[in-house]
This record gives sequence, C-alpha cells and structure tokens, in this order.
Amino acid sequence: MWMYLGLLAALFLGLHNLCKKHAVQGNEVFPVLLGTVSSGFLLLLPFYMGSAWFPEFMQEIQFYITDIPWKTHGFIFIKSAIMAASWILAYQALKHLPITIVTPIRSAGPFFTFIGAITIYQEEPNLYQWIGFFLIIFSVLLYSRIGKKEGIHFKRNKWIFAIIGATFLGASSGLYDKFLIQSLTLNPQTLQFWFSFYTILILLIVLSITWFPNAEKRKAFKWRWSIPLVGILLVIADYFYFRALQDPEALIMLLSAIKRSQILIAVVVGGLVFKEQNKRKKLVPLAGIMAGVFLILYS
Repeated sequence: MWMYLGLLAALFLGLHNLCKKHAVQGNEVFPVLLGTVSSGFLLLLPFYMGSAWFPEFMQEIQFYITDIPWKTHGFIFIKSAIMAASWILAYQALKHLPITIVTPIRSAGPFFTFIGAITIYQEEPNLYQWIGFFLIIFSVLLYSRIGKKEGIHFKRNKWIFAIIGATFLGASSGLYDKFLIQSLTLNPQTLQFWFSFYTILILLIVLSITWFPNAEKRKAFKWRWSIPLVGILLVIADYFYFRALQDPEALIMLLSAIKRSQILIAVVVGGLVFKEQNKRKKLVPLAGIMAGVFLILYS
C-alpha cells in the first residue's frame, strides 16, 4: 500500500512543479514562496481548528491534529529551516533555468537519500536497487550535456549549484521525515500544520530583510492563480508521502525513488507548455531515470 501512496505523491508533485514554474517565471521568488506556503497553511488551518473544537469528529475522519510537546516543536522547526533553505535555492534556480533541466537534477535526490538510508537506517539494497540508483545518476549527467546546448554551462552557472544544494537539503529533509513520522510517531497532518507554520515565520524574517524594504521589488511582484495552487498541491502530495512513511515496512530510499516518477509530467507536459528546447533529446535520459525507478520498484 505504501508504494501506491508514493505514486500518488509523485502525481501531485509533478503537477506542483508545473504550477511552480508558472508562478516564478519573471516574478519575485521570495513572495511567491511565502504565498505558496501560506496557501498550504490555510488549507490545513480548518483541521487545526476542528481538532480543538470537534476532536472526536476529526479523529473519526483521521485528520486530527494532536497536541505535541515543545521538544517535538523544536524538531519540526529544524525541518522547516532545512526546507526553507532548500526551497529558496530551488525557486531561484527554477526562475533562471528550464524546468526540463531543473527537474532531472532534482531527480538525483534519491541518490543522497539512498546513501543516508544505508548509513543511518541500515536499509539494505539489493543488486537491482544498486543498478537503478546509478542509472538515475548517469541519466542526470546526460542532462548536463543537453543543458550546454541551451547555453547552460553546468560548471559556470551559479543556478546549477543552487539546484544541487536544494537537492541535497531536500534529500536530508526526506531522511529526517522518517525520524519524525516513525520515531516521534507524528501523524501527517500534525507535522504538515506545524511545519507550514514555522516555515512561514522563517520566510517572513527573510522577506523583512530582502523584500519588504525594497519598493521596486514589491512593485515587480505579480500575483498569479498558480501561487496558491502550488501550496495546495504540495500539501496533498506530502500528505500521501507521510501516510506512506507511517507504514513500518516503508523504505525511505524506495519512496524517494518512486517520487521521481514525477519527472514524466515535468519533462513531457512542462516541455510542451513552456515550449523549452531539445525536448526529444531530453527523453533519452528521461527514459534512463524511469528505467532506474522501474528497477527499484521491480526489486
């Protein structure tokens, strides 16, 4: 069951990435990010209020947000700080790079998760899983060669380093999620609500320094329908992902890889919607990444 939940998470993440590209194109990144996280928080707020006023009903429909100790709040704040840094880097990179380059680099995240799963959680991969992960990494390297044809030199482009940093931080957060869900026994909605709350606080601090005092940047910001949709789709995707992690048999390294199937939506649909270059050539390494994911599922 947890694998099917992972595939549902991948579906909504793919749609989330398409909306995110639309939201940041020619737009100020930080207020877009604040708008998306705030939208997700507002979606979860009725569940928090319902848990306070109608606890029995919320428990019955399995959306009850539990009371947690301050120590647990501290653990969730750490996740918020990690993901805020990852999103800031990722949104900046997405603003300056094609989605068909950004998304496949993000697909290297399972490799970092793979290493962490072995060293931290002692998850044991088999031969097919080894082949699958290295096939994903090799396919991402192929994307770098295609990126040069679009004027994107991986060694000299700072946004490439930004998306690599975002990928590493995102993978670290994924490993941390297993600790939060399984070791601290947090339910998905409780983790999502407080994670969104603390992320908004962090972003408000960042914006108070970089955006609010600058009148020109405030005028340059464009509100788009895709901004709240990004946050809503992410909350739905994370909910399915955290539900999958609740299963004691769930392997974080496999879940991370399954989520990479979102690239099918980002590369194929995104390439058509945003009319990006070399779409056919990008299908070759895309096939390699999908084959890697298949090997992991098959194993």
